[in-house]
Amino acid sequence: MRILITGGFGFIGGRLAMHLAQAGHQVILGSRRPATAPAWLLQSEVIQVIWDESSALEHICTGVDILIQAAGMNAKDCQHDPVAALALNGVATARLVAAASAVGVKRFIYLSTIHVYSSSLRGTITEEDCPYNLHPYATSHLAGEHAVLSASQAGKIEGIVLRLSNAFGEPVDRHVNCWMLLVNDLCKQAVQTGKLVLKTGGLQQRDFISLSEVCRVVEYFSAGFSNSRQTGIFNIGSGVSLSVLTMAQLIQERCADVLGVEPLLERSQGGIDEVNPVLKYRTDKLKSLGVNIGDADNMTEIDSLLNFCHKTYAGR
Repeated sequence: MRILITGGFGFIGGRLAMHLAQAGHQVILGSRRPATAPAWLLQSEVIQVIWDESSALEHICTGVDILIQAAGMNAKDCQHDPVAALALNGVATARLVAAASAVGVKRFIYLSTIHVYSSSLRGTITEEDCPYNLHPYATSHLAGEHAVLSASQAGKIEGIVLRLSNAFGEPVDRHVNCWMLLVNDLCKQAVQTGKLVLKTGGLQQRDFISLSEVCRVVEYFSAGFSNSRQTGIFNIGSGVSLSVLTMAQLIQERCADVLGVEPLLERSQGGIDEVNPVLKYRTDKLKSLGVNIGDADNMTEIDSLLNFCHKTYAGR
């Protein structure tokens, strides 16, 4: 397969590119800026994505079998500039879907987020639940989703929306902007400061999924043949929720085993109103296709991330 990944130099896009290339696919990295093939994937092709030019978008989509839209603004940047968030996550995605449809791209995979559902994730969440988070990060991603699903419903392209839970893991490069993510941040803290500092009591639950598992799922949707059951919205998570505190304790244990140093764990003392709401991120729709995800790979991903942080940040 010839696969174009927009945001191919980013956190998820970079790991996806490496994984799909190792699986034998021809990978094209899309970047907003002119660039050459990176050291971590020298065999890749690199193209510049000019988001506001339809003809340029059609040109880069020509000859592509699968397009993975992994480009987008993070939550912090979306909050700072909601207009830019809608322009990139929403409008630019709509333009890209139109261009891909026009030149015959077979399948469009849009990487969305669990956060479209709610600003406070709790209870059981399925694809049938109505998203109601009004944060610009969520609303702009929802706009992108609608563009993909609309084209798919019209029969113009096979559209797939993957709502990812809390993904974490080793980036392809130290300059990748991924250190605001909880697990990545804690691993970096452990190496740089010898501490794991939580800003809360850590009782809130999250569904953590390793980048290795994300890549495996995206590969499934990339390599699969046309199948009506493979279109639409899919929750992508481990299906096993952990408290933030439990994840921090796991990182603490792995740091002791991997690096020989057990960082000190510090957390804010929760008030009397702090509760531990249950979160169950259901992935039954994905399982119905024969794809099962668990949290067994979390430990391996944490170990790799700790080693990356030690190599990159120790002593800095």
